[in-house]
Amino acid sequence: MSNIMRGTMLLTGASFLSKFLGMIYVIPFHHLVGPAGGALFQLGYTPYSIFISLSTIGVPMAVSKFVSKYNSLGDYETGMRMFKAGLALMSITGVLAFLALFFSAEFLAGQMITSDDPDSITVADVTFVIRTVSVALLVIPAMSIARGFFQGHQSFGPTSVSQVIEQIVRIAFVLGGSFVIIRLLSGTVTAAVGFSTFAAFLGALASCAVLYTYWRKRRPYINRQRQQQTYTHDMPTGDLFKELFRYAGPFVFVGLAIPLYQLTDQFTFERAMVAIGQEEIWAEAFATINFYGHKLAIIPVTLATGLSIAAMPALTKSFFANDKTLVAKQINQAFQAILVLIIPAVVGLSLLSHEAYGALYGMENLEITGNLLAWYAPVALFFALFTVSSAVLQGINEQRYAVYSLAAGLLLKVLLNIQLIHMFGAKGAIFGTALAAVTSVVLNLWRIKAAIDFSYKKIFKRTMLVGIFVVIMSAAVLILKLVFGLFIPYEETRWGAIIMLTIGVLGGAFIYLWFAYHSTLLERVLGSRIKVLDRIFGR
Repeated sequence: MSNIMRGTMLLTGASFLSKFLGMIYVIPFHHLVGPAGGALFQLGYTPYSIFISLSTIGVPMAVSKFVSKYNSLGDYETGMRMFKAGLALMSITGVLAFLALFFSAEFLAGQMITSDDPDSITVADVTFVIRTVSVALLVIPAMSIARGFFQGHQSFGPTSVSQVIEQIVRIAFVLGGSFVIIRLLSGTVTAAVGFSTFAAFLGALASCAVLYTYWRKRRPYINRQRQQQTYTHDMPTGDLFKELFRYAGPFVFVGLAIPLYQLTDQFTFERAMVAIGQEEIWAEAFATINFYGHKLAIIPVTLATGLSIAAMPALTKSFFANDKTLVAKQINQAFQAILVLIIPAVVGLSLLSHEAYGALYGMENLEITGNLLAWYAPVALFFALFTVSSAVLQGINEQRYAVYSLAAGLLLKVLLNIQLIHMFGAKGAIFGTALAAVTSVVLNLWRIKAAIDFSYKKIFKRTMLVGIFVVIMSAAVLILKLVFGLFIPYEETRWGAIIMLTIGVLGGAFIYLWFAYHSTLLERVLGSRIKVLDRIFGR
């Protein structure tokens, strides 16, 4: 199996587990703090996500590319020098980001909340949550640089394990702290959400401990590589940073895509919903789109994240070796893997949106929450395509165009979001995000083709085949809902929704995988390891 697919499976497995845990914990968290608590959590967390990206200035992924490039040239010393310099830089930017977010919290909160209703989310509530989560900025930038260094050596275990441990520790404190504050101490939802965001700092500390353990084990091997090399570029530190920042700039914007879309909603959604007379549902609708529903829709995108991280070092190595055939093969593999796995996932989630939301979060107001999730789920496909296409642009040294495409999409979101909400209600925010993501993806795909004369013919053919199988899968899911709906009240009861969701997911997945397997689509895209499915489907 190729390094890309091995790395992808490792990172994707860890990322999927991390995202799955991130989805599962919001079920009891929703029960503890409700829709308003979810909205408050997201209002505080999105600025933090923006500052994380700004404080790391794209350096971790850029370090991965930098180290991979110089390792391919046999110069391990230069990569090590960059690692040490990057750690120092990230420590400084982390402190600066913490101070900036902590002291700007009240201003940001005032821009997000325009209503003075004391029974709703207030400026003081949002200010408190932003300040509690800002502490994590002291640790995460330096931590992430270590992940980038290991990935540059095409070693994905440290990133994978540290991600999972970080998430487990964070979730334990989120749920444990919220339970103690709400149920045992009869505290406020604001206090519970504030502690929940502070758990990001505690999870980051656990991740640092894991990465340090890996470093102690790998250091002798890395030192031997440095001792055995015969040539080093001996670049001045200033030149190291110049090259690094040339790589890093685009990474910060690519990583900011989803948080920037969400930030646009945070500055426009509440005021637009108030303006059209839907003030009473804005918090629940916002929480559905940007927090509770987003947790469900983003799970398929985990594959794209793992794929882009794993693919970039190998693609960079092939590109700088001028192996055009291998570059084209790696790009084809990356895109096809995304389309084969994510298209059925997002279509299935859209078809089962009411059942999924009802089973996980409760049956209240499904006419709002379920419908919003149905519209939002397909947008995840474009998030995934943007992530992978941006990684490809970075791998072929065209990273600046990923910035241009993101800026074009974000501009559309900013300009049209309020108008779309006025026209379509809460769904307008989803339409704005979809329009932005599609625009960015199209521009990225165009640039890849223009830069290396890449042909999308094979990808298009495989996508058409996926589309046929997804139509069959969709028909099967709808038939299952129709038949089982005769005696399972899945529209009225939570247990019914759980049963119908289970039947729909298993039935739809079996139908799609059966066709994809017997047509050899899975084997052609994912490799011979997929033959383990012989035990299920036979051939």
